[in-house]
Order: sequence, then structure tokens, then C-alpha cells
Amino acid sequence: MAHPISAFQAAYISIEVLIALVSVPGNILVIWAVKMNQALRDATFCFIVSLAVADVAVGALVIPLAIIINIGPQTEFYTCLMVACPVLILTESSILALLAIAVDRYLRVKIPVRYKSMVTPRRAAVAIACCWMVSFLVGLTPMFGWNNLNKMQRTQELNGNQTEFVITCQFETVISMEYMVYFNFFVWVLPPLLLMLFIYLEVFNLIRKQLNKKVSSSSNDPQKYYGKELKIAKSLALVLFLFALSWLPLHVLNCITLFCPSCQTPHILTYIAIFLTHGNSAMNPIVYAFRIKKFRTAFLQIWNQYFCCKTTKNATTTTTAKTCN
Repeated sequence: MAHPISAFQAAYISIEVLIALVSVPGNILVIWAVKMNQALRDATFCFIVSLAVADVAVGALVIPLAIIINIGPQTEFYTCLMVACPVLILTESSILALLAIAVDRYLRVKIPVRYKSMVTPRRAAVAIACCWMVSFLVGLTPMFGWNNLNKMQRTQELNGNQTEFVITCQFETVISMEYMVYFNFFVWVLPPLLLMLFIYLEVFNLIRKQLNKKVSSSSNDPQKYYGKELKIAKSLALVLFLFALSWLPLHVLNCITLFCPSCQTPHILTYIAIFLTHGNSAMNPIVYAFRIKKFRTAFLQIWNQYFCCKTTKNATTTTTAKTCN
């Protein structure tokens, strides 16, 4: 029997549900905007769609599973492991999508003339598929054996407990901290984040060099191109910064858990770190809306066409505009 939900758990569940209610519609709106707006069909925005799909899954799948884990039901070991792994898959998918976006922005400013011939829709689709394949391999590694099953079985044998192996489902109960720190963080989270930092620094350096070079010339088109690239690069770098800000605290806590077992981490810090990781999925649509004009235009178009304007078969364009006003 599951124990009754405490007031603290009820507050936790309420916040998680609120995050999901913001994240899922917001990221569906991002996908919708790219689908309906031809101006959002280049490779960068395809990678943004991949990121949005992961964020939708966080709100629709990971958050409900996190609530289940927080309640702590009694389950079999591998059932609990299956509940814990999706967040690992989606985190890695987000990181690789951000890395693909960073590489794409670098190519746009490094080889603007050859960019369209090199970064084709087919190649972008292959890159996205590879990102998701790697994400599943990394996220499902605990299912292949790098987990706490042997440790828990040894503990049960030492305690002389011969009953059926059923556990209270918690993330740290089934997921190995060695996996989380040495493999997940030190191999698949931290290096890509550092690589993206260097890529964006190089992107900004290249753009500023081009802008300074064109200031003395009479050509306005390159100036306009690199000025637009600078604005988009700043917005996408902000997305990366928010991702790192949201996920690093939880990984730091995991490092403390592994390297200092005697250290007592306040539960409130753990919950704040979890809220940050889940809340990151709701941040990106807000950044796009305020920072990228193409998205803002598409969002307004969707709002006016599907939510604001109530047209009838006999309604004219003038009538529609008046209804919106």
C-alpha cells in the first residue's frame, strides 16, 4: 500500500503540473509555428523542433513519471528503472539538439556562400535521427546493466531477506551514481556544454570581425546578413545558457552524493534542482517569442488565425480584422 501524500508532496505535485501545463502547449506552439511558416524551415529551426519535441515529452511523460517516483510506489526493480530512464534519454536529446544548433550557426557564419549546399534538409534530418539514436543508447544504458540491481541484491542477502524482490521506486534507488557522474555528466553533458561554449564564442568572434570589416565598405547586404545572424546567435546562446543553468545544479548535487557520501544535502535543494531541470522545458518558447522575430510573427499569426478571429463562411477580410481588434 502506498503511504498517504503529504502536504509537501502535494505542493511538489502542484508545481510539477503547473510546469507541464506551460511546457507542453508552449513547445507544441513552437512545432506548429515551424510547420506553418515557410520562413522557419531551415536547418536551425528543424533542430529547434527536435528540441521542442524533447521538451513536450518532458512535460507530457517525464513530469508524470517524476510525480510517480516522488510518491514512491512499490514496484519491481526493472519497472522502476523503466520509469527513471526517459528523463535521461530526453536530457541527452536536448543537449545534442543544442549542439547541432550551435554547429549549424557556426557553419552559417563561417561558410555563408556554401552553407545551403552543405546543410541540406536531408542531412539535417539524418543529424536529428543520429542525435535521437545516441540519446536512446545513453539514456537506456542503465537498462543494459549499469544500475544498482546487484548492490540491492547483495544488501537483501546480507539482511537475510528471501522474499520477492520488490522496492520502493526512487530514482537514486535504481540509477547508479557512478553512471550519472562518470558516464552521463563527465562524458555526455559537460563536454558538449563546453564545446558549445567555444563554438558560440567563435561564432560571435567571426560575426564581429565581419561586421567591423563591412563598416568601412559601401555594401549593406553583408552588414544586414551578419547583423541578423548576431541577433539569432545571441538568442540561441541564451537558450544554451538557460539549459546549463537549469541542469548543472542537479549534476553538482549528484557529484556531491557520489564523492561525499557522508554529506547531507538539504532536500529542498534537491527539489529546487529538479524544478529547474523540468522548468527549462517551459523556458525556450518564451525565449523564442521575445528574442526571435520570425517566431514572434508566427506565434501571433497562429493566435490571430486560430484563437482570436472567429470567421464565418460569409466573413470578409475586413470583418476578420475588426473581430481581432
